[in-house]
Amino acid sequence: MEGIDVRVRIDYDSCDSNGLCAQAAPEVFEVRDDDLLYVLQERPPEPLWDAVQEAERACPKFAIRLERE
Repeated sequence: MEGIDVRVRIDYDSCDSNGLCAQAAPEVFEVRDDDLLYVLQERPPEPLWDAVQEAERACPKFAIRLERE
């Protein structure tokens, strides 16, 4: 899959910062002391794609979207 890139998009209006994504992919998502979600790597490297997909599936608000470019 050389040449393919994955970009993480968050619908912050839907996100309730429950942290399930951060549990699935802590290298990519973080809920900080201000109770807001932060994306640490908008374009995670390929070794993290499985974890990011798990985070997308774990989101009860469907606030995470992965775009393949």
